[in-house]
Amino acid sequence: MRTISFLFFLLFSSATFAQLGFCEGSKGDPIFHEDFGAGNSSGPALPATVTSYRYVTGDPQDGEYTISSRIGQDIDSWHTSLPSTTLSNGKALIVNADYTSGRFYKTQISGLCQNTTYEFSAYLMNIYNRSQPNCPNGGIPINVRFEIWDETDSFLLKEGSTGSIASTSSPQWKQFALTFQSQAGQSSIILKMFNNAAGGCGNDLAIDDIIFRSCGDLTTVTPENATASRLDVCEENAPLNITLKATPDHTVYSTHFFQWQESSDQQNWTDITGETGDTYTTNSITSSTYYRVKVAENALNLQNNLCSSASEAFFANIVETPNPPVSSGNVSICSNDPFPELLAGVEADESVNWYDAPSGGNLLAENTKTYIPKEEGTFYAEAVKASYNCAPGNRTAITFTIVASPATQDEVLYLCEGATLTLDANLPNLNYAWSTGATSETITVSTEGNYWVEITNTGGCSVTKNIKVLPVEMPLITEISSESRQIKINLETEGAFEFSIDGLNFQESNIFEDVDGGIYTAYVRDLSGCNIIQEEFAHLVIPQYITPNNDGFNDVFELKGVTFLGVSQIRIFDRYGKLLSTGSGQHFKWDGSFNGQPLPAEDYWYDIFIEGFENIKGNFSLIR
Repeated sequence: MRTISFLFFLLFSSATFAQLGFCEGSKGDPIFHEDFGAGNSSGPALPATVTSYRYVTGDPQDGEYTISSRIGQDIDSWHTSLPSTTLSNGKALIVNADYTSGRFYKTQISGLCQNTTYEFSAYLMNIYNRSQPNCPNGGIPINVRFEIWDETDSFLLKEGSTGSIASTSSPQWKQFALTFQSQAGQSSIILKMFNNAAGGCGNDLAIDDIIFRSCGDLTTVTPENATASRLDVCEENAPLNITLKATPDHTVYSTHFFQWQESSDQQNWTDITGETGDTYTTNSITSSTYYRVKVAENALNLQNNLCSSASEAFFANIVETPNPPVSSGNVSICSNDPFPELLAGVEADESVNWYDAPSGGNLLAENTKTYIPKEEGTFYAEAVKASYNCAPGNRTAITFTIVASPATQDEVLYLCEGATLTLDANLPNLNYAWSTGATSETITVSTEGNYWVEITNTGGCSVTKNIKVLPVEMPLITEISSESRQIKINLETEGAFEFSIDGLNFQESNIFEDVDGGIYTAYVRDLSGCNIIQEEFAHLVIPQYITPNNDGFNDVFELKGVTFLGVSQIRIFDRYGKLLSTGSGQHFKWDGSFNGQPLPAEDYWYDIFIEGFENIKGNFSLIR
């Protein structure tokens, strides 16, 4: 017996040492998957047969371990979280390696099929934070050795080491794998994990998702005469039939047996009765379905998912016609509001096009769930599947209505000193809210200031009218200019005033055109009629030039309107001050001559005296 055992050991020991590596073919369902659970609580502790390390509930010290999704609670040199890049993203085995290298994990795994290739895999992480200064050079790297023994724990079937895994500044999982083949009559193995690194500062690790699964040929499933792993078909083109072909790469199995399967969720698979060849023609497909094929070296292993491998899934995707978009409701606004967005809700993989008709019509906007209309009306949202050229769903109508708001204009009014003023919304039979708190259409005020009223109609639309009340300014005349036939009344103060030169007819302009000469009175009053001032003045129409050519127009220099004035005297001078002519204003006329001789064309000067008024001096041109 000792001789037989020794020979058996020799047969296996020659293949035990190997590099780590993943199964490059198709894989079966896991026969063992240790994910250490989920949640925020610690534990439960591993059975005593699994590890000799001591269990704790917080961060473990040297020679201790915990089961947790939280790290770095007590040891500030560790990372503070486990990244969500493993399969389970839950708890993990957290190990603070002992100072002495050695085994820290051992478990027996049953359910193996004989003469079957398997892959063992696990995720590992160095949990020391390299950014922390506690350990020099980033701490001692972790280094784990995996060993797979027969069920008697007598013969080492396969082993491999990760090599040094240095610490990082951010938490990072790494997955490692080892492949081996079960022997005839073998249904279980023993997995052992060893700490290869030396003790000291560092060498702290986390392990998650320890998985054993069968490993077979890399088998692909494609439609005949194609290489795609999926087929997208619009619902309006369904049902359809597809012939699929299974192609193994012959890297593991020497013989091949097949069993086709189908699934609606890629999780729960059902054998398709009678479909055991390397090709399969589907029945009429009306909904999205996944297809795959199980492959084994003998037909018996096909009855057990744990003893066979499975191809990657082929996906027959039936692109469903979208449902009508969900409207957020019809929209109504007031005419003085900004135009809103119309909103249509669709599924995450759908987009929306907008039209102006329930079918056909003009495309208003595309690939947007919102639309800002340019005018009121009914608009139609249509859902389409993004990235597919498939028929859209039925359209959803959304009506946009504009309710007219009250129309008003702001005002500036003037308040006489010691008086009151009525402010009027000027829109009858509506609702009013004044800045004073009043709710009537009009209010009476006695002080200057800024007032406003919010006016709301029966449609619920509002507008604000602003009324500025200013004190009335007292006008003050600074000058009344009389030039040719124009009169201009200039004021010292600015404000809203009206002007008149007869006391009856008032105008907003302070300039009066084409006025005959004479004595006038200038009147100035504010628009509120609080104050009125007046000033008498003489208006002479003095020629700006004369053309003594006997054509009956501007032949002589004479004063228009002087007959309305009192005693007057006019004198004409040349440029050197020589008196050329003088006489009474009422009868004075000068034809541009001196001592009967015509004078040359140039400028001449006048000096006009009118009793009761200041002298008027100026110049005019003699044109030949």
